[in-house]
Amino acid sequence: MRNVFQPSCRHATPRRFASGEMPKLTGAADNAFNRERMAVKQHAAASSDLWRKLSLYVCIPALILAAINAKNLWDEHWEHWEHLPPLEDRVEYPYMNIRTKKYFWGDGDKVIRFSTLL
Repeated sequence: MRNVFQPSCRHATPRRFASGEMPKLTGAADNAFNRERMAVKQHAAASSDLWRKLSLYVCIPALILAAINAKNLWDEHWEHWEHLPPLEDRVEYPYMNIRTKKYFWGDGDKVIRFSTLL
């Protein structure tokens, strides 16, 4: 009795599907199932080539352009902040920093991020 997990010696199609040319089917191997399987393999090879080209020639340049745009926006943002007065000299309006009760850590005025406890 043959082991189910052992590969059989006779195959209608080669085991290395992605290498080389697709073989021509002749004789008993030329049936509808094998023709459909060959068509699926050819389609998979063509579509994987398309996605490889899209990844290399579209996605990577788009990521580079997006990074350049983000860097320019970052620089413009900090250039704008350089023209503003320091935070200590700005006017505090009554609607800013409203506290209805003190925080239970530190001096009660700073959020936990700026607390000396951390």
